[in-house]
Amino acid sequence: MAPGALIAAYSEDDSGSLRALIPIAGRTLLEYQVRCAAAAGAAPIVVVVERIPIALNEVLQGLQQEGLPVVTVGDAAEASSRFEAGELILLIADGLAPSPELLAGIVEEQEPVIVTVADDEGHSKFERIDGVSRWSGVALVDSQMVGATAAMLGDWDLQSTLLRRALQSGARTVPIAASAGEPLLAEKPEDLADLERRLFVASRGSRRDWASRYILPHVEEFATEKLVESRVRPAMLVQSALLLSLGSVVAFALGWRWVGLVLLVLTTPLPLIARRLASLRLTPMPARSLAKRLLWPAAGLAVIALGWWQSENGSGWGALVAALAAAAFAEAARIEREKLEFPGEIWLVSRRNAILAALPFAAFNAWTGYLVALAVYAGVSFFVVQHVNHRIGTELTER
Repeated sequence: MAPGALIAAYSEDDSGSLRALIPIAGRTLLEYQVRCAAAAGAAPIVVVVERIPIALNEVLQGLQQEGLPVVTVGDAAEASSRFEAGELILLIADGLAPSPELLAGIVEEQEPVIVTVADDEGHSKFERIDGVSRWSGVALVDSQMVGATAAMLGDWDLQSTLLRRALQSGARTVPIAASAGEPLLAEKPEDLADLERRLFVASRGSRRDWASRYILPHVEEFATEKLVESRVRPAMLVQSALLLSLGSVVAFALGWRWVGLVLLVLTTPLPLIARRLASLRLTPMPARSLAKRLLWPAAGLAVIALGWWQSENGSGWGALVAALAAAAFAEAARIEREKLEFPGEIWLVSRRNAILAALPFAAFNAWTGYLVALAVYAGVSFFVVQHVNHRIGTELTER
């Protein structure tokens, strides 16, 4: 059974604001905590907060509107009533920025456990447990322990009291795994600066074509930094890319070739930016997104529309045949390639590569030449992927 989660959000930072509202990668620390807990499968996620300022209320409402199982309570007694008897609860300390890997690992435990860090200078902000270790800010406790603690809490701090009672009841302590990532305890925004930079770097993901690896990184970085603090949803960017692609189909069919090409060029960074925003917000995009799946067919239609216009305006039927061949080979290469990864794959045809490759041809008004070159490019890419697939299949058979 997936555990619930209990997050403390009542301590203030140096400026008198709640630690839960410290910004990190375009959101608040509380949003990061809740999304990490939700990604680990925790439900419900109970946030203990003594007072709810307007900013925190907006954060909580936004999380609830997204469908996250967030519940706000004012004290320990109310918190204990939100969990079922015998349920394990993921405890996250006030102001803690845990790694998703740390939470994902601890929720797999079947009994109460307390994750510790070394008692050294680098962890001086963490609460000491004994002479050699401190509390990492993450633990798995029994719901009955929360109820018993609430009954005798008084003016004591909830998370510290829970920690002490869990230790007294024999909860197992385990040192944090090296692969789990180092948790950070924030008292001011500067404490999360390094984590924020790591999150931005980690969100880059793989770049499987030369366009995204060599041409678009600066655009992607700039746009991500500007949009991460906005309310723009990743799905909106992918949908915008699809609408721009369909607009290019119309533009090419009407002979507005530069307009069509500009619309296509504008689509090239949008899915990359959407993926990074989704990663930073810990809200993975649906694997079967309809808008995302339609980007390739829409780009293929744009190429065919360009070929049709060229064939009707002086280039003859060869332009349309080249466009049809380019679209067919590119789609076949995409299907054959799928999740296959191998050295040199960035030079094969992709939607972004095909679009940006049109720019030098368009500069010399060689639109039909572009279609022919694209057909050759897509055809070669298809046969290269076929060859790699065949070689891998042969090696597996020989084994």
